[in-house]
Amino acid sequence: MIALTDSGLAARVDGAGPPVVLLHSGVTDHHSWDGVAAALAPSHTVIRYDLRGFGASPPPASGFRHLDDLVAVLEYLDVEAAAFAGNSFGGKLALDLAAALPGRVTALAMLAAPIAGWDWSADVRAYGDAEEEALEAGNLDAAVRLNLDMWVRGPVREWSTPLRAIAAVMEPSMRTALTNQTTVDDLELDDDHPAGADRLGDIGVPTLVGVGDRDVSDFVTIAHHLASGIAGAEFVAFPDAGHLIPVEQPEAVAARLTTFLGGR
Repeated sequence: MIALTDSGLAARVDGAGPPVVLLHSGVTDHHSWDGVAAALAPSHTVIRYDLRGFGASPPPASGFRHLDDLVAVLEYLDVEAAAFAGNSFGGKLALDLAAALPGRVTALAMLAAPIAGWDWSADVRAYGDAEEEALEAGNLDAAVRLNLDMWVRGPVREWSTPLRAIAAVMEPSMRTALTNQTTVDDLELDDDHPAGADRLGDIGVPTLVGVGDRDVSDFVTIAHHLASGIAGAEFVAFPDAGHLIPVEQPEAVAARLTTFLGGR
């Protein structure tokens, strides 16, 4: 069941057991974890919410920080500490929390996470420039097509019937995210803590780093960087998966997380 928190964010809680928070990417919403959440709910309390400006959470009306919102959701749900799994931007957010407030995090899983300050490849920069041009021109359809090409199909695959089915499911949430993107970017405040990527040596909880082997090459390189920088981190490549791994391969992600989390 979806409910609005005190901070106006749409949140959902399923299952029972040790809490795990699933954080969505910057082009989806909490539904991107539906298949994984259903598999984890028998053994865990599964917490999901739509980031500000995504899904059912309204765009910001004033300055905000995603990290502050995440902490507010935890406090609203009376969760002192939990395991966290994040896809793409959600992985970065989980890492930032683990670095800034380590007592809140019992385990950390990052799937295709970006990191602050990364020197992006020419292909990613070209995508970003094209997206910005489309949004500035008010061409939301073009921006959606660009994002579906980059994050569903990816750079090394052709469109297939299964991928087009995923795109059809993802398009509404992507359209909402892109509609609100300029407002979110304009009102997001600078972090008041060092980026998690600058404190990898301080991460002291069990960590899983995953990436799809059909993802943009930057994310494969970043995943290896994260896994090598965090003591004891487990690295896993998901065969034939692109960027939105929980959407493409929910069964494989759920199985890996179930083993990783254990009784956490």
